[in-house]
Amino acid sequence: MTEAAFPGVGRHDNIGAMEPLSPEEIARYHRHILLPEIGGAGQQKLKAARVLVIGAGGLGAPVLQYLAAAGVGTLGIVDDDRVSLSNLQRQVIHDSGTIGELKTESAAFAIARLNPHVRLIRFEERFSPEAARRQLSGFDLLIDGSDNFDTRYAAADAADEARIPLVAGAVGRFDGSLTVLKPYESAEDGTPNPGYRDLFPEAPPAGLIPACAEAGIIGALTGVIGTMMAMEAIKLVTGTGEPLVGRLLLYDALSARFDTIRYKRRRTTQRQAG
Repeated sequence: MTEAAFPGVGRHDNIGAMEPLSPEEIARYHRHILLPEIGGAGQQKLKAARVLVIGAGGLGAPVLQYLAAAGVGTLGIVDDDRVSLSNLQRQVIHDSGTIGELKTESAAFAIARLNPHVRLIRFEERFSPEAARRQLSGFDLLIDGSDNFDTRYAAADAADEARIPLVAGAVGRFDGSLTVLKPYESAEDGTPNPGYRDLFPEAPPAGLIPACAEAGIIGALTGVIGTMMAMEAIKLVTGTGEPLVGRLLLYDALSARFDTIRYKRRRTTQRQAG
């Protein structure tokens, strides 16, 4: 684990304990503060938030950029890959000058240029069930921008065990999807919120869903889904709006169409976390 030497704040339990915004931060986030739904209190929540992002690739790039720009105080990045030329068509946090560098390092420098108030914690390794508890320690929210089902199930189990929200997104060719998972809580009517296995009980057979390196992907699609994942994270941190809990948002880029599917907890589903 590497912690970038950028100033930041830790986890806080209430608004009164939060570090006030500096005059420079007030100017930087002025458009947020003007929104009654966010305001100064919401911006302080963003400053106090600690968000871990799995992957600094196609989805992770816009997630990291927009959360850094929004003023999230501490961002963690989990990725063991290096920047390659073929990444640059969609992984816009990197550039031609960072080819060959660790993605965590490249992303950290880009974020530092964008917002020096953000503290970066880098994990130059894969997210895995064995490392999940250590990697998640101290974080309030997990965002999964990975490209494989093993990591997606591991992320869902780890977030459930840690009792923190998970924003999960996926893309392929011209289609994308995202949802928010909080299976450790119940809906307003008392029914338990669904988990990842209520949506995908089993991973598809190996090779059934080709990776983007095999099937291709339109670069701007990752920007659409990744930016929406960042929006869900901002809603969760500030308590604004209605997160996509129990709803899967689907996007078809070719027809410019959004659809939403509701899903519920399966009675036979067994919790896998722990």
